[in-house]
Amino acid sequence: MTIRSPLYLLERSDAGVVHLDRELKVVAMNSFARRVLPIEEKAPFEKMVLSFHPERSVAKVKFLLDQAECPVSNPPPMTMIINIPERVLLIKVTKLSDVRGEGAGYTLIFYDITELVSGDDTILPVSTGAPATVALGAAKPPAKRQLHKIPTVSQNRIVLVDVETVTYIRSEGHYTWVSTAQGSSFCNLNISDLAERLDGASFFRIHRSYLANLDFAEQILRDEGKVSLKLRGETTPLPVARTSVPRLLEQLGIGEVDALKS
Repeated sequence: MTIRSPLYLLERSDAGVVHLDRELKVVAMNSFARRVLPIEEKAPFEKMVLSFHPERSVAKVKFLLDQAECPVSNPPPMTMIINIPERVLLIKVTKLSDVRGEGAGYTLIFYDITELVSGDDTILPVSTGAPATVALGAAKPPAKRQLHKIPTVSQNRIVLVDVETVTYIRSEGHYTWVSTAQGSSFCNLNISDLAERLDGASFFRIHRSYLANLDFAEQILRDEGKVSLKLRGETTPLPVARTSVPRLLEQLGIGEVDALKS
C-alpha cells in the first residue's frame, strides 16, 4: 500500500469556494463546489447559507460564522468538519473587509478529506467530475464509508486519530470528544455520524452519549440496577443504557449473565 501524506492529498485536491454577502446569503461559488454540493436540490443562491445545510449541521455552521466575527486584528480562518452523504468536508471560513475596513461578506472554502480518513478499499476519487445529483444521489448506499482515522480539531489544526487507538467517544451536543490513552480530542462530527462510519464489530453505542470500542472491554459492572462498562486504560466505567445491555452482551458473545439479570 502506498502511504501518502495528508499534505500531498490536500495539494492534489480541488477546493470548493463559496462567497457569502454580509447577510450570509450565497452569492457565488466555483465549479468544484457546484459539483460536490446539492445545488439543484437546494437552490442556494440568494438564500441564507444556514438554510442550505442539513439540519444537523446548522448549529455547527452558525458557530463557525459567529467565530469568524472575532474582533481581534487578523483573526485566523475558522475550521470545521462536517458530514454530507458519503463525504467528510473540511471547511474554513474567513470574514472579508472592504477598502474602509468594514465587513463585506465571507468566503467559505472546503476540501473533501474523505480520502484522508477512509479505508483504502472504500475510497472514491477526490474529484470525479460527476454532477452533484450523482455524487449525492437519492439511492442510499449499502453502508457508510468507514473511517480508519477520526479527524479532530486542535488549535486550528486537524489531527487525525487512528481508530484502533480510540477507547470511547463521548457526545457533547452536536460535537464529540474522542478518548485515547493520550487523552481526549475535540471532534466536529456528532456521535451518530461516527457510529455510522466506524466498524460495528468493534464500536458499539452503549448509551446515547457514549460509543465504546469493545476491543478495550475489560469488565461489566452492576450497581443498584445500573450497568456500566469498564474499558482497559480508563479509570471511570461508562454507563450502559438499560435497553443496550442485551445487545452489548450479544456483541461480546456472552449471552445471558446471571449477575446482570433483574
